[in-house]
Amino acid sequence: MKSLIVNDKYNNKKLINFLQDNIPNLSNSLIYKTLRKKDIKVNGKRISENCLLRAGDEIKVYIADDLLEHKLDIPVVYEDTNIIIFDKPINLEVTGDNSLSSYAQKKYGASVKPCHRLDRNTSGLVLFAKNNESLIILLDAFKNHHIEKHYHAIVYGIPKNNFSKLESYLFKDSKKSLVYISDKPLPKYQKIITYYNVIKKDLKKNISLLDVTLETGKTHQIRAHLAHIGLPLVGDGKYGINKINKEFKQKTQLLCSYSLTFTIKKNCILSYLNGQTISKVDQPFIKLI
Repeated sequence: MKSLIVNDKYNNKKLINFLQDNIPNLSNSLIYKTLRKKDIKVNGKRISENCLLRAGDEIKVYIADDLLEHKLDIPVVYEDTNIIIFDKPINLEVTGDNSLSSYAQKKYGASVKPCHRLDRNTSGLVLFAKNNESLIILLDAFKNHHIEKHYHAIVYGIPKNNFSKLESYLFKDSKKSLVYISDKPLPKYQKIITYYNVIKKDLKKNISLLDVTLETGKTHQIRAHLAHIGLPLVGDGKYGINKINKEFKQKTQLLCSYSLTFTIKKNCILSYLNGQTISKVDQPFIKLI
C-alpha cells in the first residue's frame, strides 16, 4: 500500500495524472484495473472512477509493494567528471518527486542538477551538471544557443517543403497546462522559432519523420508548433488527433531528443572545443515509418 498527499500542482487535476507522475512504475492499465476493484481510496473513501483531486487530498493505493516501488535503471549515454547525459524514458518527469533528477541525485549525489527539461512523455537525452561551476556554464551555453538539440518526430501529414523555418508566437496557460500558438504577436505571447528537415516520408500512411531543432525553447513548443501548421505528432493526446493516435496505436507523442552538440570555448573546467556531439541511435518508434 502507498499513501500520498496531493500538492497544489495537482489541484483540480485528474487522479490518473497524479498517479502517473507520482508512481511512474504504475501503468495505465493497472491504474484502471485497481479503480475497477475499488482498491484506491481518496480521503478514506473507495472510488471506482478517474476523479478530480483537490490539494490536500489523501490518496491510498492498495497494490502490492513490488508493483509500487519506483525501480529505475536509466541508461547513461555519456559521462565525464563534470557532466552526465541520461537517456530519459517516457512517463518520467525531469524534476520533482520520483523524477529523473531525484534518481540522478540518489545515485550520484545532491550536487547533480539538470541543465534543461523534456516533457514527461518525450524521451531522449537530458544533460546534467555534476557540480555548480559546470551548471552555471551550461545554463549560460543553453541561453546563448551554444548547445544544439536535435529531435526526431513522427508527424501525421506530408510537409510541402523538405526544410522549413517556422516563426510564430506562443502563450502558456499554466492553469490548463496548455500552450496556444498565434501567427501574429499578441499580448503575453512570446516569439518562437522552430526548424525542421524531412528525413523520410511514407505516402501510404501519410506520416513523415522529421529532424527538429529549436532556436527558442518554450513549453510544448515542438508539439504545439507542428500541430499549428497541420503536422500534429502521432500519439500526442494534447495537440494531436485522437482518431489518428488510435489508428497507429500510440498513446504518447512520438518525439525523441536524440542528439546534443555543444562547444564550450571558455577557459574553465569544461573543455568541448570542437563541437562535441552526443547521440542516441535506438529509437523503436522510427520503425513505424
